[in-house]
Amino acid sequence: MLVESILWGLIQGLTEFLPISSSGHLVLVPELLGREPPDLATSALLHLGTLAAVVVYFRADLVAIARRTDDGRRLLRFVVIGTVPAAVVGLTLAGPLDELQQNARAVSVALLATGVILLLTTRVDDGTRSPGGTTRDAVVMGLGQALALIPGISRSGSTIAAGLTQGVEKAEAARLSFILGIPAIAGAGALQFLDLASADGGIDPAIWVGVVVAAVSGYAAIALLLGLLRRTGLGPFGYYCVAAGVLAFALV
Repeated sequence: MLVESILWGLIQGLTEFLPISSSGHLVLVPELLGREPPDLATSALLHLGTLAAVVVYFRADLVAIARRTDDGRRLLRFVVIGTVPAAVVGLTLAGPLDELQQNARAVSVALLATGVILLLTTRVDDGTRSPGGTTRDAVVMGLGQALALIPGISRSGSTIAAGLTQGVEKAEAARLSFILGIPAIAGAGALQFLDLASADGGIDPAIWVGVVVAAVSGYAAIALLLGLLRRTGLGPFGYYCVAAGVLAFALV
């Protein structure tokens, strides 16, 4: 159980923020390894790890929101508006989305689609607008986040790509993407905790090791992506997702 907790924590932490789809990898990796995917308790707690990572990394922005500075009010408006599309889609299509989560081949195709989305951003002119976070940014990036409810579609990838189409500078698009993701990550963990509360059985202490791994690897993934975006853009991640999607479709 300890080894699996570390593995799931590492996958959750890295793929939640790198644009390669955490939901896709948490379905496909266990399938390819012949293991059971993380159960409800593990999944819920791992979200706490990635939530801690993004909160700590962007703590200055969250303090600005709490203090209602000019930048904080802009970010708060951006997050509120940008969260609406995913909330509506998630509540209305929860059943079909859960069914897709159980279909490894469908997840493979969605991961391939993520790769195509990321590669298309290489044809978009580099944005120069920073700070972003306008109402239009919120709507477009919010729609990207709603699309990422499909297992295998990267949340960070689709929202960053959406920001780039609006002329937002790469690193700023990533910052907005991660801040926008805080309610989504917290919400996913909260919903799983509600389901977990009605289930029998305790939580294996080994899972907490996975939570720490998810937090540390998630923090590192944020820093890594922000550095890589300035040099390479999303293209390399696009090639990875295309290759991983094709390979997974052939093997599962």
